[in-house]
Formats: sequence, structure tokens, C-alpha cells
Amino acid sequence: MIPLWLGVVPFAVAYAVTARAGGLGVLDTQLMSLVVFAGSAQFSAAGLFAQGASPLPILLTTFLLNVRHVLYGLSLGRAIPMTPVQRALGAWFMTDEAYGMTIASGASTFGFYLGAALSLYVVWNLATLAGALLGGILPDPARLGVDFVFPLAFLGLLVPLLKGRIEVVVALLAGGFAWLLSKSLPGGLVVLIVGMGGSLLGAWLTTRRKGEAS
Repeated sequence: MIPLWLGVVPFAVAYAVTARAGGLGVLDTQLMSLVVFAGSAQFSAAGLFAQGASPLPILLTTFLLNVRHVLYGLSLGRAIPMTPVQRALGAWFMTDEAYGMTIASGASTFGFYLGAALSLYVVWNLATLAGALLGGILPDPARLGVDFVFPLAFLGLLVPLLKGRIEVVVALLAGGFAWLLSKSLPGGLVVLIVGMGGSLLGAWLTTRRKGEAS
């Protein structure tokens, strides 16, 4: 998780600076990280607060950004046996990073997933606090050039999953389609659409290959 922490820290600091500039106090800024714990949704909400948006647009925007978690939850529920309480905790701490790390590692225990999620939760909140308290004297996170960490980290999670030609084809097509959709749709909705489309494509190609083999 450490490479992912390196990407989270500047993102959390940037969120805190944006929230403070939007009129939120240190306590409000920190509470959003403690309770919401969704980076892109928090960032968007902070920007909308600064614009004086009403609650409904804020709720709709954050919902669309996080709708991809529907797919994550379905996938994680099939990969890891969980009690009802564990499912609730898993949903609460769900992030792209914790989900990706768990699935890519092939781990089948709730403890592994929770450990990955909690480590990110702690780092995110510490970085939020630093940004809220020291934002005025810290350099602009967007100018540090660390935004490449997330793509590289997720690429590192993806590569071990590409075990055959079908996986490679699906990954390339899904990536290209996601890039096109990202120009006009929120990121969370893009992941949901491409995730469903990629899953259907992978299932069709796998079924077709099995039919040809038989």
C-alpha cells in the first residue's frame, strides 16, 4: 500500500486546502475525511461548497462519483466470505486502492482487506489534518508532479491479472473506452459503465473460446 499512500497524501492535502478556501473550518474539513472518506467526492463537494451550491447538487455529484462502488461491492462480496457486520464495515471503508490491492493479491480474508483500507484511512486523515492546518505554507500539491503515482500504482495492480490474451484484450478495450467516456462523464459513472461492459466482453470471449475448444 505504500506507493498508494504516496499518491493519497498530496491529494488529501489538496482537498483540505480547497475545503478551507471554500469556507470550511478545520473541524469541518477533518470531519468530512473521517466520515465520508471518499477523495474525489470530498474534493468535488469542497469545490461546490465554495461556489455556494445547494445540498441537492452536492449529493447528486458525489453519488455519481462513487457509483462505481456498486461494482466493487459485488466483486468483493463474491471474493471474500463476510458476516453482515463485516459487509457493513467493508462498504464503509471501500476505496479504489483497498479494493484493487485485495483483488490483485488474491487475498480471501476480510482481515487483509480491512488492513489495507484502514492503512489508507489513517494516511488520508493525517494528510487532511496537515493540509487544513498548514495549507497556507505548503506548496501547491498540483505542482509537485506526484499525480502520476496513482496511475502507476494501479497499473502495477493490473499487470499480474493479465494472465492471457482475453484479459489483455479486455483491459486495452476497456481502457480506451474509459478514456473516451472520461471526456464527458463523471469518473465514477465511467468506471461503472466500463466495468460492466468489460465484464460482459470478458464473459463472451471466454464462453466463445470454450465453445471453440469443445
